[in-house]
Amino acid sequence: MFSGIIEATAQVQNVEQRENLVQVILSRPSIFDDIETGDSICCNGVCLTIEKFDNFSMQFSLANETLKILNTEAQKLLGQFWNLERSLRFGDRIHGHLVTGHVEFLGEVTRSEALGESWILDVKVCQSLKSYIWKKGSVALQGVSLTVNEFAQNILSVCLIPETIKRTNLSHFKVGEMINVETDYMAKAYFQGRNHEL
Repeated sequence: MFSGIIEATAQVQNVEQRENLVQVILSRPSIFDDIETGDSICCNGVCLTIEKFDNFSMQFSLANETLKILNTEAQKLLGQFWNLERSLRFGDRIHGHLVTGHVEFLGEVTRSEALGESWILDVKVCQSLKSYIWKKGSVALQGVSLTVNEFAQNILSVCLIPETIKRTNLSHFKVGEMINVETDYMAKAYFQGRNHEL
């Protein structure tokens, strides 16, 4: 589990395409001084496992299911900057909301622009998951915990404060680009539980 509070961004240094697998090497943030092989790291909203690391880099693999959801070519990942968060520990404060690192779909950016010192990001989401999104609810975009400011006609709107702009890659997205979306874990648990009762 994660909180959606991004600790660092890191650049993709190398990408290697294998059969039904993409191996990715990221630069290692200096604050990631307690990582071990097998640890879970939320990378752009996707929970990935550290396969190996050294003082300067970390290696992960994107399996077939992840590649299917992200729907991207391996070489397009090279050079990207990814949002990173280490997993939560019992006793940690949760400053965002519970994020599983299981991206559900790609949303289309329909607005991305500065508003004073803030940044407005509008994202079109798929019809099947709209029950889990509502005004003032939580959503994770690229692994970032955000509050939904408005939600209408399958488009959610969020406002990034200066700290979020500085610490994440969200303000780099342009209209028409696709963004990783994970809806609220608690909302899904509630509605799925209700469906089982019916």
